[in-house]
Amino acid sequence: MHTKMVQVLWGYFLLWNFYFSSAHTIYPGIKARATQRALDYGVQAGIEMIEQMAKERNIPDLKGSESLEFLKIDYVNYNFSNIKIHAFSFPNTSLAFVPGVGIKALTNHGTANVSTHWAVKSPLFQDTGGADLFLSGVYFTGILILARNDFGHPILKLQDCYAQVSHAHVSFSGELSVLYNSFAEPMEKPILKNLNEMLCPIITGEVEALNANLSMLEVLTKIDNYTLLDFSLLNAPEITENNIDLDLKGVFYPLENLTDPPFPPVPFMLPERSDSMLYVGISEYFFKSASFAYFTAGAFNVTLSTKEISSHLVQNSQGIGNVLSRIAEIYILSQPFMIRIMATEPPVINLLPGNFTLDIPASIMILTQPENSTIEPIVSMDFVASTSVGLVILGQRLICSLSLNRFRLTLPESRRSNIEVLKFENILSFIIHFGILPLANAKLQQGFPLPNPHKISFVNSDIEVLEHFLLISTDLKYETSLKQQPSFHGWEGLNLINGQWSGKSAP
Repeated sequence: MHTKMVQVLWGYFLLWNFYFSSAHTIYPGIKARATQRALDYGVQAGIEMIEQMAKERNIPDLKGSESLEFLKIDYVNYNFSNIKIHAFSFPNTSLAFVPGVGIKALTNHGTANVSTHWAVKSPLFQDTGGADLFLSGVYFTGILILARNDFGHPILKLQDCYAQVSHAHVSFSGELSVLYNSFAEPMEKPILKNLNEMLCPIITGEVEALNANLSMLEVLTKIDNYTLLDFSLLNAPEITENNIDLDLKGVFYPLENLTDPPFPPVPFMLPERSDSMLYVGISEYFFKSASFAYFTAGAFNVTLSTKEISSHLVQNSQGIGNVLSRIAEIYILSQPFMIRIMATEPPVINLLPGNFTLDIPASIMILTQPENSTIEPIVSMDFVASTSVGLVILGQRLICSLSLNRFRLTLPESRRSNIEVLKFENILSFIIHFGILPLANAKLQQGFPLPNPHKISFVNSDIEVLEHFLLISTDLKYETSLKQQPSFHGWEGLNLINGQWSGKSAP
């Protein structure tokens, strides 16, 4: 009996532990995966970045003292200053994933051409001049550890750094260059010793400087007057033999309320692919949180005047649209009016294979203001506009566009009994199709700026709608001419929808 009771209690404990763990699991709204192809390209881009960086960095002076026994000189103090790297070559460089650890960098047989100013001082003479330094047999290995701090920022650490230069050849220039070059070889050994002692501290310092920049990236940023977007890392990056995965929170909040949406994120898995350098999965939860945040903030409540609507009707209606425009003119446009649209619930997002739909439940009220009178409602009714969402990637932006599939009126309440619901349904469908949606699409053309590293562009990009998430497949291109600043979130210019249908123009 006692044994059975212990087994039952143990079973309850396991079930409770499973429930507790599941209830507290936080799933990402966005997943990003970099493949080995990204690392291979990173070698090429990294060398270009290092070359640019090396030309701009101040390398510490090399100082020392050596005795020249063959010249019977007790000591020669030397100082190499203003050290500049002009060219280098790393023909054998690789980056590779170390599962569960980080990314291993390896280079060997590297060379570098360096110029420097020098000064020497001994009991017999002192002088200054210029010199060229040729380094060969450059070797470096180290592991970059990628982690996350308490604020959701990515952080980098350099582990197991080892760097060595095997050979150094000094060539002095100037009037006495023949003399100085005669004792250059004895000085090359101490130069190598000092240089090799400096390399790992210099490299570690560069990683720490990069880390400082990463810690200042905004992972929670204001999008517009309605919402904030949280792009923080949920956990440390996961590294396998073939890729690195990052889980980002990817959730919108109303500007004044950082409470999570009343629905949980749903787990999703990126497909096992390796043809592209980068894969980004944007979950249905991401879009649903945006819908909920904008709805909560009142961003979907819009009032449009006759002038705003009619201008889009004229621009966008042709053929049958002209007939409907005439119908609208007979029934409504004969007097100044306003259309007030208010979402009654957050727009419903559905992502199914090859199909992205947005259903907008709302109420619509047509208002008029006769001369010398107050605003008077003509009719009020509820409707659901079912739209399809088209997607394309242009440059660094995800561009969306809406097209009307269906328009359904429900529960009509008319204060003018001579206006038939069917006529209003046709007219309002026409107004939404040719008037409202063009206004919305004009704003959507600004797009969602995609997060991207400094001076990295997306190329050969493709986007797919899969089961409950979007999949962006893209290659990367490093462009030194790009002037944008690094952006982890990259959404600060976005003003998707607001009550006045206004926003910043896309750069």
